[in-house]
Amino acid sequence: MTRIFIVDDHALIREGIKRIILRTDDLKIVGEASGGVELLRALRTDQLTVDVLLLDISLPGRNGIDVLKQVKVIRPEIAVLMLSIMSEEEYAIRALKAGASGFVRKETTPDVLVEAIRKVRSGGKYVSPALADKLVDFMLNDGPGSLHARLSDREFQVLVMIASGKTVSGIAAELSLSVKTISNFRTRTLRKMGMSNNAQLMHYAMENNLI
Repeated sequence: MTRIFIVDDHALIREGIKRIILRTDDLKIVGEASGGVELLRALRTDQLTVDVLLLDISLPGRNGIDVLKQVKVIRPEIAVLMLSIMSEEEYAIRALKAGASGFVRKETTPDVLVEAIRKVRSGGKYVSPALADKLVDFMLNDGPGSLHARLSDREFQVLVMIASGKTVSGIAAELSLSVKTISNFRTRTLRKMGMSNNAQLMHYAMENNLI
């Protein structure tokens, strides 16, 4: 039996995943959380055994990749399958480098999600066939040298959110961070990418299929 823990800040997403899991005989839910702090608190207890963690990349406060890195420190034996609605290529690379066992978009079918869970539970890695092709192209071509490859995970997250039309104050509220902190991330992002305004960030993100 594969024991699964779900982390997503949207209750509807968690409920949807639980319904999928309940239809299988070899998978069961052992816990859920709406954010990283709650998850890490649960994982630090000796009573909770988890085989596969389903972890949303876009969490308020500490983002999913930051949480992933902490999970791999305190419970390295757990296979982590990242969930996202965002651009696959760049997020998948960052997640896999941080220790994730796989990456699944939330729009995937229930059968694919179950397949991905079973694969990472057995010690394998899971990405969609389409994403696998893109990852090869990314590694062989200009991916590692792209401007956004210079950004930290948080800077990249802010880049994508700005490019999606969100304001600094809106991003701050969504991530449970101060406006000053988000402004600093924006400033560093612009500097690293050699840009001067949000319009340039938006254009770049569209040109590079980040949104």
